[in-house]
Amino acid sequence: MLTRTWMRGLADSTSPRSATVLELLFDIVYVFALARLAGRVADDLTIVRHTLLSEAGQTLLFFTAMWMIWSLNALLASTYDPRRVDLQVVLLATMFGTLVLAVSLPQAFGQRGMIFACTYVAIQLGRSLYLVFALRGHPAQLFSYRVLTWHTVTGVLWISGGVDGGLGRGVFWTLALGIELVGAALNWPVPRIGRAPIARLAGVSQVHLAERYNQFFMIALAEVVLEAGAAVSFPGFSTERTIVLVSAFVATVSFWRIYFYHVGPGQQASGSPAGEGLQLSRLASYSLLLIVGGIICTAVGFGQVIEDSHPPIDWALVVIIFGGPVLFLIGRSFLERRYQSAPRCQMLFFGAAVLAVAALPSVLLPPVAVTALAALILAGIAVADGHAHRRGAQTNPTL
Repeated sequence: MLTRTWMRGLADSTSPRSATVLELLFDIVYVFALARLAGRVADDLTIVRHTLLSEAGQTLLFFTAMWMIWSLNALLASTYDPRRVDLQVVLLATMFGTLVLAVSLPQAFGQRGMIFACTYVAIQLGRSLYLVFALRGHPAQLFSYRVLTWHTVTGVLWISGGVDGGLGRGVFWTLALGIELVGAALNWPVPRIGRAPIARLAGVSQVHLAERYNQFFMIALAEVVLEAGAAVSFPGFSTERTIVLVSAFVATVSFWRIYFYHVGPGQQASGSPAGEGLQLSRLASYSLLLIVGGIICTAVGFGQVIEDSHPPIDWALVVIIFGGPVLFLIGRSFLERRYQSAPRCQMLFFGAAVLAVAALPSVLLPPVAVTALAALILAGIAVADGHAHRRGAQTNPTL
């Protein structure tokens, strides 16, 4: 009887406008996961340069896989009521599985490959199987069938990669993740079932989803403070470390300002109902993927310079320090609401171009000067963006 109570009315439940406490608890695991990913990026920078691209590719694969799990669970909690006991069980199970994945990251391409693959498949298939069962008789069940079909196919590839301990592991896992990314971008189409997005089959709370994105962004932003603060705290203050710490703080504030206050021409929040914020685009999750990835790269770059600020800088560290903000700006630009009466704001693209140009001569500068230059450019972009839009505090958008 208790089980029937849990299942009753899932399709008719609606997500609240605000994120629940359990969703905040769920994000705690990602504090650890992002820290492990940042650690992998830092380790990649210490590897001989001819192996850097392959190691960075592995880190990118893990980051995207972890992001796929988070984004699908955010969509689940923004479609149905996460206060229901059954959905809480799903979120808690996913939370534990994500913790296992994060613990497995250092040896995922080694002896823990099968653990990583089986856990990832169990999370993705388990969520879809539950929704197929719980939504039986409702049109939204078709969407769950489609997602289940795609994850069943990719699950074979994930497990195959876990079994193969050599080069095949990277090939299988890359193929599996690529298929999932294409499926998500195309709304998980399946022959004879269709490709209609979940928004047409069930009510997705855009405000709830936007708040979840905001929360995850803040978690990622904390990584800059953690990396810089941890690097300074053990050896203590020095002139070089203090300059980089100040630069990291300036970069953090600039990220925050641009993310929460950037709106394109004519897109002030006063033009939408109070509290509604910006409408998420279909590819918004990919935008936040770039945003968070850029912040992690920035955090690692600043942390590396604090730990060792005297040797000459090389191209890999320059790419991390300047490439992170470029990814952030590109990702943030695609979170704008599209208006037919107003063109997309070009300020962030212009800022990304300035960063790219400034990175070229930076290989001739001391590492401390490179971090300071990147932070100053970011701060200049934030100031110029605010001046161009001439908005007040009341126009702060939800996303």
